[in-house]
Amino acid sequence: MKVAVVGIGAVGSATALSLIERGGVCREIVLVDVDARRAAGVAADMRYATPLSPTVEVRAGGYDALAGAAVVAITAGVNEKTGGATDRSDPEGRLRLLGTNAEIYADLVPKIVAVAPEAVLMVVTDPPDPLADLTRRLAGHDRVFSTGTLIDSLRFRVHLADRLRVRPRDVQAMVVGEHGTSEVLLWSSASVGGVPALELLAQADQPLDEVKRQIEDDIRYANITIIEGTGASQYGIGAVCARLIDAVLRDERAVLPVAAYHPGHDVTLSLVSVLGAGGVQRMYEPAMDAAERAALERGAAHLREVARRTLGVTARTPPAG
Repeated sequence: MKVAVVGIGAVGSATALSLIERGGVCREIVLVDVDARRAAGVAADMRYATPLSPTVEVRAGGYDALAGAAVVAITAGVNEKTGGATDRSDPEGRLRLLGTNAEIYADLVPKIVAVAPEAVLMVVTDPPDPLADLTRRLAGHDRVFSTGTLIDSLRFRVHLADRLRVRPRDVQAMVVGEHGTSEVLLWSSASVGGVPALELLAQADQPLDEVKRQIEDDIRYANITIIEGTGASQYGIGAVCARLIDAVLRDERAVLPVAAYHPGHDVTLSLVSVLGAGGVQRMYEPAMDAAERAALERGAAHLREVARRTLGVTARTPPAG
């Protein structure tokens, strides 16, 4: 199968490399960028790594090269550093990038759909959730999802594991809602081997409320911390993108916190999503306490208002295809 990555900056490049390293996900990877020389250079560099993985071809091309792609990962646009969204005190966070990146998407999504009308479209560019709403409307179909809060949920597991001195893979913890400042950490259901994480954290010397605040800050502002050190957050999200593409191509029906349009909330946001062929097949609301549910509703309302104000639309209009 063919996978395409549109936008070969830090995240697009990391996504392509993760696909190669994951092995056996697809037979062909096409890299498309407004800077054709950059796409060609990255493709040439990565080709030299392909003998170390199962057979895969990496090449650069224009939009015509997207024909036949099963999944198109869209990573094009300005990032938080370039777009001036690295102020921890700004409640809008990465939503500051929406106006600029919406213009970019308005140009490229129709070009993608014209050549690859059957492709599943995975939105990675920040802010991914409102951009997925826009993509869904521009594409005219529901085979659209964003990477959502999977990366945030992985960060939640890592930080809990650090505090509890266990493996991250043995921690069950989820973040829902917006991939952004209004995201909701589900403390009420976080656990390790069936034991509530809050019970385990309460045994530490530090006050529980302070521990929770520190962890939440570490997760909400992880991108900014990474950007301050490296200039771009790329490797974690690149690995996430490869994992999600794998789930779609194999029709895994994997249960992951990725974002798709939810009619009940009338906006794209992350819940418990079943990901497989065609993208997100079903969505469920996980167990939440009253405070978490209220926070989710506030976040969804804010996303709806942002879409109305910035994109000039709501997400409700059903797709044509």
